[in-house]
Amino acid sequence: MFTGLVEEVGEVASLKKSSKGAYLTVKCSKVLEGTKVGDSVAVNGACLTVVEVGKENLSFFVSLETLNRTNLKFLRSGSPVNLERALRLGDRLGGHLLLGHVDATTKITAVKREGESFLFKFQLPKRFSHLVVEKGSVGIDGISLTVANLTADSFQVAVIPHTLKETNLKFRKAGDLVNVEFDVIGKFVERMVRKAP
Repeated sequence: MFTGLVEEVGEVASLKKSSKGAYLTVKCSKVLEGTKVGDSVAVNGACLTVVEVGKENLSFFVSLETLNRTNLKFLRSGSPVNLERALRLGDRLGGHLLLGHVDATTKITAVKREGESFLFKFQLPKRFSHLVVEKGSVGIDGISLTVANLTADSFQVAVIPHTLKETNLKFRKAGDLVNVEFDVIGKFVERMVRKAP
C-alpha cells in the first residue's frame, strides 16, 4: 500500500523485455535506503517487487499483465520514473491510499499554467468515468492528486510547484501517456452495489 507521495524520481538504467515479461533496473538513492529483495516499490504507480538490490539501483521483474496495463512498456534508458516505498504501519498518510494496481493508462491532453500552479488535463477513460468525482483523489503515475475539474470525457488536476519539482510531471507534456489508479473505495462501493441482492 502506498500514499501517492513520491519519494524520489529515479532514472531507468535498462528495460529488458522477453516473451515472459521484462527485467527493469532503476537508478536511485533515497529509495535504495533500507530496501531489500522482496520489498514492494511503486514505479510510476505500479507496485513492483524488488528482485535485486545493487549499489546504485533496484531491479524488478515486470509481468506481462503489468506491461500490458501500464506505461512501463514504453520506458527506455534515461526515462524518469516516480518511486515510492510501501507504507509502513505508523507512517503518516499524507496523500491517499493507493494499492499500486494501475487501472489504465490515459493521455495528457493539455498543460497550462495557472498562477504558480499548473493545470494538467487528461482524457477520462469511459470505462472508469463513474469512479472519478470532483475534489476526489486520483493516482497519476503514482502521485496522489485531487480532481479539480471534471467533464464527461476529461478531468483536470492542479499541480503545485513542489509536486511538479519533486515528480516526473516536470517532464510531462500533452500527448504523453500516464498510469492512472482510481480510488479504491469507489471500486469497492461499486462492486458491493452491483452484487447486492
